[in-house]
Amino acid sequence: MKAETLADDPPTLADIARPARALVVGASGGIGCAFSDHLSAAGFDVHRASRDGAGGVRIDVTDEASIAAACEAFRDGPALRVVIVASGVLHDGALQPEKSLRDLDPAAMARVFAVNSIGPILVAKHALRLMPRHGRSVIALLSARIGSISDNRLGGWYSYRASKAALNQLVRTLAIEAARTHPELIVVALHPGTVETRLSTPFRGSRATVSPDEAAANLLRVIQGLTPADSGGFFAWDGSPIAF
Repeated sequence: MKAETLADDPPTLADIARPARALVVGASGGIGCAFSDHLSAAGFDVHRASRDGAGGVRIDVTDEASIAAACEAFRDGPALRVVIVASGVLHDGALQPEKSLRDLDPAAMARVFAVNSIGPILVAKHALRLMPRHGRSVIALLSARIGSISDNRLGGWYSYRASKAALNQLVRTLAIEAARTHPELIVVALHPGTVETRLSTPFRGSRATVSPDEAAANLLRVIQGLTPADSGGFFAWDGSPIAF
């Protein structure tokens, strides 16, 4: 079953002045790669970052030194206007979402938080100081509806749920601080829907899905429609706000 998509017009982020740079973290994954392709087609100088550096830039979100080193490359040249963090972990080998409290493992939980919560905000920490203080810019961190506390009706998945809820709080906190120095910057958490990627494959069941390309296009259209008044918010792929 396929999910609906938004309008067919290509996402351009036309209100962001060119030339401009974009940093996509997690660019070796399905959604990150699609974000990179769309931003490149829209005229951005895209820096594709991944843990192994295969896309040209090495950023391991669990290693702050790698984030700081990569961001140094943005000191010269076009302004850094778009930062998207599309990395994340739900399962990986022995790491699986918990079905009940007895499945909690502190080491596994710490790893999920390191990748899903701490890593993205560290990217924002180092990227923000390189972003211009005037003109429209965007920091978008991929979250998930499952991180909504008010929407939690099934329980389980302790680490993933909590790590995304933490990410949402970090987004809100960053938006408040950044507004003091970057009044036109939009900082948001985004829910892409259920995307046809390795992360979702074992768990999507009969849920409606979209391709990574559709997911990235949808979210870029959502970003296009946001204003600084929306900064600090949590939005779904169709632009609807999600309660924290």
